[in-house]
Amino acid sequence: MFTEFFYLLRAYNLKISMNEWMTLVSALDKGLAGGSLTGFYELCHTVLLKTEADFDKFDQAFLEYFHGITTPADLPDAFWDWLEQNPRERDINDKKMLDEYLLELEELQKRFRERMEEQKERHDGGNYWIGTGGTSTMGHGGFHERGIRVGGEGRHGKAVQVAGERRFKDFRQDNILDIRQFQMAFRKLRQYSSRLDGLKSELDIDETVEETGDNAGRLSLVWKKPRRNTVKLLVLFDSDGSMLPYSRLCSRLFQAVSKSGHFKDLKVYYFHNCIYEHLYTTPYCRRNEWIDTEWALKNLNGEYRLILVGDGAMAPSELLKRGGSSYIGLFNEIPGIDWLNRFHRTYEKSIWLNPLREAEWEYAYGSYTLQIIKEIFPMYELTIDGLEAGIKRLLAGR
Repeated sequence: MFTEFFYLLRAYNLKISMNEWMTLVSALDKGLAGGSLTGFYELCHTVLLKTEADFDKFDQAFLEYFHGITTPADLPDAFWDWLEQNPRERDINDKKMLDEYLLELEELQKRFRERMEEQKERHDGGNYWIGTGGTSTMGHGGFHERGIRVGGEGRHGKAVQVAGERRFKDFRQDNILDIRQFQMAFRKLRQYSSRLDGLKSELDIDETVEETGDNAGRLSLVWKKPRRNTVKLLVLFDSDGSMLPYSRLCSRLFQAVSKSGHFKDLKVYYFHNCIYEHLYTTPYCRRNEWIDTEWALKNLNGEYRLILVGDGAMAPSELLKRGGSSYIGLFNEIPGIDWLNRFHRTYEKSIWLNPLREAEWEYAYGSYTLQIIKEIFPMYELTIDGLEAGIKRLLAGR
């Protein structure tokens, strides 16, 4: 049953064992899918998938295999053709809403189904049909306080629902992290910790399972020496300005790091655009709420692992010139790039995490300064894959 589907899932790099697959078949025989495609989808999630990072791969494989099965909520192909033909985009600041009131979700969905049945051609700039660049409650490239985005890119972040996206896209390995995912990634830094001398008083679960299996199922406990936490971490956040859109993301990172028990010592400071003579003690970057950068370099020695978080976007003068600081009245005697080079020399193991997608690094605002910083510090996306690659770099050194 569904043999081709099994091999398709494996082709999408989903590590599904024969035991798991037979469990799924057994569950189907017992009617646990409820006789519906949605039930089968949810059953597969329960039996086959081990981590949220697999959700997007599974959705793609599922869509490919069951592409011929449609539901009433699916848009006909003609609609997608209309929406992709020279789409109009409303100016992002033009938010005039022409609909007379905000609709609840049920009413939105009802209207959506009605438009699908009524609409016979493409529309741009209106306030009724599924189109582009208008003020209708459905379509893309326009604006409505409470609508359904159909394809296109989100710009205002106000869509109630989105048609044409995979359900679990947010759990992809290359997507932005949440607090729990941060914590899982930072756990890998425990490789720096060492075992204490003395008695073996900590249960080694992996070895216990292996020994018990080798002992024909009879419990055989294996003990190990407890770990001593030896990790020292210094985290520097770029705050305010172009980093404002990422403030929530940086807050999640801060919470994950602060609540983690994997570090012998943790220091967190802030800077605005670039590092100068002071590091701020709060993300508000207020005068006198700071420490001297010189003090930090002398007292937080090279034993610390350094993580800088920022988009690298600033005016070239802020990075390259004396007096380039954007704060009037805080004249920097030393160019920001010199401070960055000093941090790089002091902390042998250091990385830079960038919330911008790597595909944007060459043309986004501030790409000139970003590329210069990238030559100083190994730079990674602030995603699951990016953070894990960065942690690996911290483990390996330069």
